[in-house]
Amino acid sequence: MTVRSMLFVPGDSEKKLAKGAGTMADALILDLEDAVAAARKPAARETVLAFLKEHPTPRKQKLWVRINSVDTREAVADLDGVVAGAPDAILLPKASGAADVEALDRLIAPREARAGLPAGAIEAFVVATETGAAIFGLGTYSKTTPRLAGLTWGAEDLSAAVGAFSNSDENGNLTHLYLLARSLCLAASAAAEVQAIDTVYTKIGDVEGLCRVCNEARRDGFRGKMAIHPDQVDIINAAFTPSDAEIAHARKIVDLFAANPGVGTLALEGRMLDRPHLTQAERVLALHAELKDR
Repeated sequence: MTVRSMLFVPGDSEKKLAKGAGTMADALILDLEDAVAAARKPAARETVLAFLKEHPTPRKQKLWVRINSVDTREAVADLDGVVAGAPDAILLPKASGAADVEALDRLIAPREARAGLPAGAIEAFVVATETGAAIFGLGTYSKTTPRLAGLTWGAEDLSAAVGAFSNSDENGNLTHLYLLARSLCLAASAAAEVQAIDTVYTKIGDVEGLCRVCNEARRDGFRGKMAIHPDQVDIINAAFTPSDAEIAHARKIVDLFAANPGVGTLALEGRMLDRPHLTQAERVLALHAELKDR
């Protein structure tokens, strides 16, 4: 399933969990990491487990859980606390490469079995650029567990890791390191054949800015975007949904190639097209069909 919008919700807030469930977000990220103070993590696990059980599978709105980094005792406690609720995915923060995903897989597998879940039922999504080491590990994800379903990137933790005062310039544009992280996340996702997800937009209320970064992300190959506020969800969904004009153009391309089997290059409306254009057109139509069936 393609997820266009993923809304972060603090795992210790029943009120915000309920509000998130009332949005059109394709997935909720029930957060046990940064959004929850250390003293409240045990209670947050209980709240998240109860929420998961109140919304059993199959779910129209996917429920992910962001755990703490896999090298901490908190991560083990997180998984012990929530796997019985059958989350659709675990979001792994601060990963450095495939070894962290494999470690997560080893932690999830026996807990899945004890919960009576099919092997591999819980997917893994990874925040893959939050540390200095993570940048150098982005090329390793293509060799990891089949549980891996997507990669995303982040600029805030990476800024803190390298000691930067800001991740953007005076005009609000990302500086070179963060553009590199974004680009490598796209390439790593393609290499691993998983979904590329764009990072959060932190300026709540800036509709114009959110629309701009969503359109740029979709243009470049991201399939969805994470949100930090319910008001961002509908904007993200709209941006990552093919428009009527895009669908019509994709159909023209597919029909043109179907009418000319064995031909590698064709002209349409004054533009030369080849197989990569057909692949992209097929992708647009597949996403349209998937969204229409939901």
